[in-house]
Amino acid sequence: MNIQQKSPSILWDCHMHSSFSADSDTPTEDMIRRSIALGLEGICFTEHLDPDYPPTPDDLEFSLDLPAYYKRLMELKEAYKDQISIRFGIEIGLQLHLGEYFHNLLRKYPFDFVIGSSHLVHGADPYYPEFFQGREEEQAYREYFESIPENLSAFDEVDTYGHLDYIVRYGPNQNRFYSYEKYQDILEAILKKLIEKHVGLEVNTGGYHYGLGEPNPCTAIIRRYKELGGEIITIGADAHAPEKIGYDFDRAAQVLKECGFEYYTVFKERKPEFIRL
Repeated sequence: MNIQQKSPSILWDCHMHSSFSADSDTPTEDMIRRSIALGLEGICFTEHLDPDYPPTPDDLEFSLDLPAYYKRLMELKEAYKDQISIRFGIEIGLQLHLGEYFHNLLRKYPFDFVIGSSHLVHGADPYYPEFFQGREEEQAYREYFESIPENLSAFDEVDTYGHLDYIVRYGPNQNRFYSYEKYQDILEAILKKLIEKHVGLEVNTGGYHYGLGEPNPCTAIIRRYKELGGEIITIGADAHAPEKIGYDFDRAAQVLKECGFEYYTVFKERKPEFIRL
């Protein structure tokens, strides 16, 4: 393993969105300028692509103009090459029937980094309160977690798994009654599957932004991933606006150190690079 020696800080944000994603209206260049101002060494844009996403109350459509996104990012990468490293990524919303579609798509563009995420549970997104109507919170959380190995069985050609306990951000009680131990059977199976398939685990600091006091996934999951032999840890703030870039990265670094990690991972041309914390 080739670990690059860096200053003791997380200097890469590898999960961010701009106006190419349906849920952001921030120009891509504004995200870059803010990242430079924060002193980041590198960033990776991971614009949303969720094919067959159902109609939403706010009329969002999670499609992605990939040709325009790629063209613009390459222009900005060149324009800012002396100030920051910019990488080309994507966050794909996994569903059981999309394996062949994603397999073909990822061969059409030279992505540096691919995040696989579960946004939908059997066709419904827990981001919207309607998902929890008629469901006990614990039942809803378990259904979400059980969908993850299903999605990975359908498609595992990703570099990291995004915000593994994403649903906890939006539950009626968030993480008040949530714990790793309550869902240990299915969560442990997920972690073992990720390790077996050489898929990383993302530490997403959006959990802090949502008031959980924890990243997504929670510290106990990150610790167990390490205990089981997991090595690939990616970091992202899930920023959709400039003020969220690098959000609470110092806390994330401390969590990783407490869990036994000495490095985090960034990807270039779909290959991992390990950077010391």
